[in-house]
Amino acid sequence: MKNHPVLLLLSMLIVATTSDAANAEHDIKYSTEALTIPAIHQAMRDDKLTSSQLTQHYLQRILALNPKINAVITVNPKAQQDAKRADALAAQLKRQNQPWPLLLGVPILVKDNIDTADGMANTGGSVLLKDHYPKHDAFVIQQLRQAGAIILGKANLSEWANFRSTRSNSGWSAMGGQTRNPFDITRSPCGSSSGSGAAVSANLTQVAIGTETDGSIICPAAMNGVVGIKPTVGAVSRTGIIPISSQFDTAGPMARSVTDAVFLLQAMLGLDERDTHSVPMPFDDLTQYLNSNGLQGKRIGIASNYASAHPKVNALFSRAVETMRNAGAVIIDNVVIKTKGEWHQAQLNALLWDFKDEIADYLKTTDMPFNTLAELIALNNQYAAKELTAFGQELFIMAEATQGKQSQHYRQQRQNLLDLARAKGIDAALKQHDLDLLIAPTTQPAWKIDLVNGDYYSGSASSPAAISGYPHISVPMGFVLHLPVAISFFSTANSEPMLIEAAYHFEQITQARRAPSLGAN
Repeated sequence: MKNHPVLLLLSMLIVATTSDAANAEHDIKYSTEALTIPAIHQAMRDDKLTSSQLTQHYLQRILALNPKINAVITVNPKAQQDAKRADALAAQLKRQNQPWPLLLGVPILVKDNIDTADGMANTGGSVLLKDHYPKHDAFVIQQLRQAGAIILGKANLSEWANFRSTRSNSGWSAMGGQTRNPFDITRSPCGSSSGSGAAVSANLTQVAIGTETDGSIICPAAMNGVVGIKPTVGAVSRTGIIPISSQFDTAGPMARSVTDAVFLLQAMLGLDERDTHSVPMPFDDLTQYLNSNGLQGKRIGIASNYASAHPKVNALFSRAVETMRNAGAVIIDNVVIKTKGEWHQAQLNALLWDFKDEIADYLKTTDMPFNTLAELIALNNQYAAKELTAFGQELFIMAEATQGKQSQHYRQQRQNLLDLARAKGIDAALKQHDLDLLIAPTTQPAWKIDLVNGDYYSGSASSPAAISGYPHISVPMGFVLHLPVAISFFSTANSEPMLIEAAYHFEQITQARRAPSLGAN
């Protein structure tokens, strides 16, 4: 690991600011593990902390711990400069008694499929894009900068957001290598937002951005013991994000607390005219729904046909249900999403059709000397020694063999797929039982990393909300031995406020999360 580019850059940055590093460690007298964004801002107002100190603290943690979990592909060489500007702005706003931007001075890692115009490549984990340096920030990065965030670096991921092979290994990319679960480095971090989840869990950053098509925020959040929110599709812009499918893709927050996830999501929201699926949200400030009595009176259905295949996960889930019932929730047992299992082939078809066309559309916005899926396939073969040693590119080949969005069945299957997940799926279950939301175990405990056989995935609760485009929140609910597991909260379109209330109250009364023992906090 001594020649790892992240470590080399970090070493140079930290050597160049030795006194700042010493001051950071001297002045941060409390654990950043449990520090929330509101607490950070209070500490800054009280002159007990600066963004420069916090940023340096996280850069040092990356230097010390990233070799163990491989969650960060690159660090932002401008992070410390940006933090100093944030400190200057904080001082000015404090003197003027003015409100602060929502994320002022907060260090954030960004999944390495999101454009940032700050000298960091956007690779999607592939060596084919190692020289892809975007000239413009993705819309969501613009939103974060306006909110005062410090872009700390880029997080590793399952290459091409886990849409290259039918036998992939979550968390592996040719650019970043294998991300590892900080609770057990022999086990998977899940994906595709593997580095985002592992880095937040290991406290290498305050918060992180992931992306999801189906499960790519929710699964790594669960397996790494953090909070993940997949928002309603269209709430967060996809402009400047390497795509799979505009029908299902969204970016979303990953954090150690519901509070931080909600603050980050609020900053990410915004109507983007360049994203044809972008829509205004019917709520203003999501932070007001961090309600310590949020479960009281809510009618919550147990999605019984999404029970875990693991008995110990189900036992923890049963305990969580009783906790919610005791907190005032009305629990309805045995709610069935009747269309489960009917959408698999239609979903795969939609992803293949969309990906063929939309990856070409994205590549045409870059300066790379290729702009079609066929060229990516050929280049993967050319660089097979780096790209194809762990697994193949079956999904690329399957997508290339289609007619893309010109398929005669495209519109019909798309509408049928949405109907199965929405009107006949989640919405039907909510209506039948007069429910506010549904709950289920998120997924299984982390499996062993296995480059021979790939992921050992026994299912999750991600698909109904992913296919419908509806919001989904995963929150830690306990441990199976040393491995974290989680509970899912999901409901209909634009139901983020209600889900946040339930998830936050559950988190506050259970306090189920604990930190991995990788090093001092």
